[in-house]
Amino acid sequence: MNENGKLVIEATGLSRSFRQGPKKIRVLKAVDLTVPAGTSVAIVGASGAGKSTLLHILGGLDRPTGGEIIFDGHSLWDMTERERGDLRNARMGFIYQFHHLLTEFTALENVAMPLLIRGQAVSEAARAATAILEKVGLGQRLDHKPGELSGGERQRAAVARALVGNPACVLGDEPTGNLDEKTAARVFGQLLELNAEMNTSLVLVTHDMRLAERMTRRFELHMGVLRPL
Repeated sequence: MNENGKLVIEATGLSRSFRQGPKKIRVLKAVDLTVPAGTSVAIVGASGAGKSTLLHILGGLDRPTGGEIIFDGHSLWDMTERERGDLRNARMGFIYQFHHLLTEFTALENVAMPLLIRGQAVSEAARAATAILEKVGLGQRLDHKPGELSGGERQRAAVARALVGNPACVLGDEPTGNLDEKTAARVFGQLLELNAEMNTSLVLVTHDMRLAERMTRRFELHMGVLRPL
């Protein structure tokens, strides 16, 4: 936690239901979660437990059926869609199981993209992208396109892209789930190092308890209920 104890995420009473024919499926049931600045949080649970749904709601990508989310001092669902989009670009980072890099652009261009969207000058965005790529060990791969990078390198580029704008929080959905064990451990280690160095909060959903145990706080999502481990 940072010195003033700021909460980056404060979620209260989150619920999410879906209609499946005549049935109402309750995926989340009155979920409460607080994420102080600079902390790392792991959310584990069985496949289909609703972990990704919860993560998307925390990031303002999906609307809850009920409850409220305060992100970085802003009530997400009191904002317009454009305001939420601006907040995501400025204050959130996202990492997924698959890197989602744009194949026609180099690693440098992919990582600089969020800053360019934000309106930064090309030279400034390139400098910031180069610096973060060097931190994840890709300083010699700046001009390589995703097809020229290994799986681990592509995922490290995705980590760099998520962190390049110094977000308040990074949300990760099984970010190492598509990698072999050794590569996953290396990428995850770099992510935790940068989390600590940059004082960025980190919320990850994962099925890997070995990775979850390296996080500051751990929760399990079971039958729609989030409980601490």
